[in-house]
Amino acid sequence: MTSFAEKFAPFAKRMQIEGLPDIVIRTFEHYYKQLAEGQTGLIPETDIRPVESLPDVKTFPEDLKEVGHAALTKTVFLKLNGGLGTSMGLDRAKSLLLVKNKLSFLDIIAKHALHTNSLLVLMNSFATHNDSLTALEQYPQLRKKTDIPLGFLQHKVPKVTRADLSLASCSRDPNLEWCPPGHGDIFTALVTSGMLDTLLETGYEYTFISNADNLGAVLDTAILGYFIKNKISYMAEVADRTHMDTKGGHLAQRLDGQPVLRELAQCPPEDMKYFQDISRHKYFNTNSLWLHLPTLKDILATKNYIMGLPLICNAKQLDPRDSSSTPVYQLETAMGAAISIIEGAQAIRVPRTRFIPIKNTKDLLPLRSDAYTLADDFRAIPNPDRKLKRFAVDLDPTYYRLIADMEARFPYGTPSLIDCEQLSIKGDVKFGHNVTLKGRVEIVNKSKQQQEIPDNTVIKDELYIT
Repeated sequence: MTSFAEKFAPFAKRMQIEGLPDIVIRTFEHYYKQLAEGQTGLIPETDIRPVESLPDVKTFPEDLKEVGHAALTKTVFLKLNGGLGTSMGLDRAKSLLLVKNKLSFLDIIAKHALHTNSLLVLMNSFATHNDSLTALEQYPQLRKKTDIPLGFLQHKVPKVTRADLSLASCSRDPNLEWCPPGHGDIFTALVTSGMLDTLLETGYEYTFISNADNLGAVLDTAILGYFIKNKISYMAEVADRTHMDTKGGHLAQRLDGQPVLRELAQCPPEDMKYFQDISRHKYFNTNSLWLHLPTLKDILATKNYIMGLPLICNAKQLDPRDSSSTPVYQLETAMGAAISIIEGAQAIRVPRTRFIPIKNTKDLLPLRSDAYTLADDFRAIPNPDRKLKRFAVDLDPTYYRLIADMEARFPYGTPSLIDCEQLSIKGDVKFGHNVTLKGRVEIVNKSKQQQEIPDNTVIKDELYIT
């Protein structure tokens, strides 16, 4: 019978040849052992209970802003910047995509960091690192006060063959043998890159971490003040779930009261009805969190630098573009799951305006339009002149899924959507200059030929093109 050491040896060897740090290899071994022992990382409904209420940002007193403002120079604005946006047809860092006022995600992030006088740091992947740092060279002010690098790299780990838990192999494209370990890798990467020690030695105490594609996630001095005044070591931002959030991770608590985040991949199939019940599990994880850096350092040292986050075992194909390729597991962790293992960790309820993720062109179109604007501190916010709260966009993926295809159909920019409540486009439709959409708009082109909306057209309610 093959021992665990013999099973893991090929993984360790490949990671050593790749030059991965010992901490990364030991961390991967920690999760591979769980997989080999039959652990799934699943969190059944019987092990948790709903969270009924939380501290609400809207009720925070004004004086907390002063506390937070005083600490901005000791605060790191850390963005997760590993995505390429391949689902939208991009082949470089997604954060370089122009999203508002001819500014990219990264432009807006940099301008917010400068406005708040905070330190900007990116956690990049190998695919986004060089392009992103090159783009930030146009903001030399970011480096004026410090020699701290503007970015550090997340790691990669081997894929595991599902059939026998052996090392996955692909001779035609060795890159397919590797996968990202999830954003839970941030705790390991902060250590192996030297970034954590550098920040502490330079006097930084707090960090706000969020996704680069969420322009609603900015430094809020009231939240920072609350975090400091209550001496919290780890705090997650959650928001009210809607029917659009039934697939995202939700907040719950263990039977002992410790908060926990359950991702879709961690829910047993028989409990899916509970997972998707937004009246039962009312809060979803925005993937924005606050950390006290000295406490994080102490926790990691105590744990021999293996954070021990709950395992997420993602069943995938070796080649994600080929459904017939070898079935594999990707062993991942989520940074938000640290809420379940850090003593005294908390969650707070934030407004939906702090969660504006751009995952596809359906999300991007409204942000580029007049339905959103950039505040003075470079927050993306709903246009104050917009009276409607509800907004749903559905674009035909055949013609609008890829950025290049979408932009070709909006050659003069996005139509006015400030008074639009719902937009659905089916078929191939090209928009002219200065088009205005109001109310509930459905545009259908049933023909195989592209149809054009003339310049200066105002469409209210439904329009069918045959």
